[in-house]
Amino acid sequence: MNLPATSLRLSPTTVADQAADALRRKIMSGELPEGFQLRQDALASEFGISRIPVREALVQLEGEGLVRIVPHKGAVVSELSVDEISELFMLRALLEPVLLKKSAPRLTAEDFAQLDAILAEYKQELDAQRMTRWGELNTRLHDVLMSRAGQPRTLAIVATLLQQTDRYTRLQLSLSVDSCRRAEEEHEALVNLCRAGEVRAAAALLKRHIEHACEELEQFILSRRRQ
Repeated sequence: MNLPATSLRLSPTTVADQAADALRRKIMSGELPEGFQLRQDALASEFGISRIPVREALVQLEGEGLVRIVPHKGAVVSELSVDEISELFMLRALLEPVLLKKSAPRLTAEDFAQLDAILAEYKQELDAQRMTRWGELNTRLHDVLMSRAGQPRTLAIVATLLQQTDRYTRLQLSLSVDSCRRAEEEHEALVNLCRAGEVRAAAALLKRHIEHACEELEQFILSRRRQ
């Protein structure tokens, strides 16, 4: 089966990581849909590399939840899971507000300049309907907001959760213009509340922001399953 994409020739250095990055982008963008079989020989030919780094890339993506390696079938793009969405977003809704409460009072002028730049870039990408970077910018904003919490272990856990929900976040943002505009407004409100020192209000808004994304995704997937 041919890949539904333009060929990407990879350089010989760190080819497994490059293959993982290329496949991650294809899965995140929806170019490789859920259930799509990822044949090692086809991927190796597509990227111009051997099957060994392709196999390593697939194992890496399995660890991120983007790929399932099925006995006697090989690797397939993971299906969208309501149970997984509920669990991952629940954990984010528990942990991120806690980190924000600790981080917000310590955010610097440089941090706020970076947050403002991310907001401006998100608005630019949104106005141009370039959805490929929405998930990345969302993750960057959340990362900066929590970066001064001083809790490296919890931050590492949340970083993993953000990575694991990135695919879902991109899907949620792509559902409608209203979803994107609401995310933009809530992000701007979060930054402004932190800037004003309204830490409790910011943490409460962050919790609602995450929970709303979860609810919207659950409704979308369940409705699609019923079709």
